[in-house]
Amino acid sequence: MDFTPQQAILELGDRFYDPVAAARFPQTILRFRNDRAAAEVGLDGLTDEQWIAHFGRFAPLAGSLPTPLALRYHGHQFRVYNPEIGDGRGFLFAQMTDSRGRLMDLGTKGSGQTPYSRFGDGRLTLKGGVREILATEMLEALNVPTSRTFSLIETGEELHRGDEPSPTRSSVLVRLNHGHIRIGTFQRLAHFQEAEAMERLVAYVLRHYYGEEPGEDGPARLLAHVCTRTATLAARFMAAGFVHGVLNSDNINVTGESFDYGPWRFAPFWEPGFTAAYFDHAGLYAFGRQPEAIYWDAMQLAISLRLIADEEALIEAMEAFPEVYQREVTSALLWRLGVTPRGTEADGILTRVLEKALAETLTPLDEFFFDAFGGDLPAHFGEAFDDLRGQLEFYQPRKRRDHAYWSGAPCSMLIDEVETIWAAIAESDDWGPLHAKVAAIRHMAEALA
Repeated sequence: MDFTPQQAILELGDRFYDPVAAARFPQTILRFRNDRAAAEVGLDGLTDEQWIAHFGRFAPLAGSLPTPLALRYHGHQFRVYNPEIGDGRGFLFAQMTDSRGRLMDLGTKGSGQTPYSRFGDGRLTLKGGVREILATEMLEALNVPTSRTFSLIETGEELHRGDEPSPTRSSVLVRLNHGHIRIGTFQRLAHFQEAEAMERLVAYVLRHYYGEEPGEDGPARLLAHVCTRTATLAARFMAAGFVHGVLNSDNINVTGESFDYGPWRFAPFWEPGFTAAYFDHAGLYAFGRQPEAIYWDAMQLAISLRLIADEEALIEAMEAFPEVYQREVTSALLWRLGVTPRGTEADGILTRVLEKALAETLTPLDEFFFDAFGGDLPAHFGEAFDDLRGQLEFYQPRKRRDHAYWSGAPCSMLIDEVETIWAAIAESDDWGPLHAKVAAIRHMAEALA
């Protein structure tokens, strides 16, 4: 498709963002370009030189935003309200329409300091960029709504960090998102009691992301949409065995796409207490607590919208979250099992039996879903899986196991492999394992799709 630039964010006005300039980097070495994603927004025809000019030196894309914008927001971070945040090492670089007619954003990570950097250097480690590639590719393959890593460019600076060996290499990352408006964007307006700006933001989100006009009930309809999208996100995190690690309200956007991957992990087992962040001492964002955490974040949106909306309508919208989550986690687990749904009651029973067996046996998740895809549970899953085996007898496969992927081994993304891929880059500048892993993930995605 042709590149179709947009400037929708400018409708909101300068109370929502600050014009900024990208850092000047000593080097711009292209390490990853996502041509599959680029084709969906008409940018796959760029030469590498043009790619680096736009996504390493941030020359504007013709017709899109004339200057990068650091977005303003607040948020709860580990349940503590922080009014001193905003885009501190990234900015909104461009907007465009994708092949599905959706408004899309290109945002950055590691592009330099902004008015919200506080004491940070505004940079991104190369390892952080590599980890984000791996997270987004794996999540996309496992049917999780996610941003997509669009570009990674090494920038030639030495960075010092307290939680990894330093100095370490630097990078700038560009991600493709269906919007960067966060729950924290609404919280900031509520904090300052900016009712008119809140109404403008509600109208912007409804028009551009949900195809609706605002109206008197706009805030409640917006909240209902966000509850549906975020409940679906929570459900698919669980089915994928994924732990985001930092589900703060500034990390939840109103289109329900996961983004901004820091200390993420994939859980080896169905273990509710498994955490991703070494600093999450209380397990607030542990694997099994993610639905609760995302619900809490959605509640902060409801609280913010009280500035311009009737409280009863907002409560009604929030009450739908648990039901949507239960429906969607069942759907997501059946999708990953590779079986066709039979009905609400039967599917609910299957899901409960499945979760119980996985939790009690601590069976490796990737191995299980690989071997069980299509519903034919092999004998090496012992007596603990007999109830599940009995339930699966009534299910039909949603797809045959005739793709070449099923003749090999399950594709995983556990922490040891992530570290091995990074070690090859850090020790010998060998990018082969990373590119091979991306290819393997996409191979799996073809089999699951």
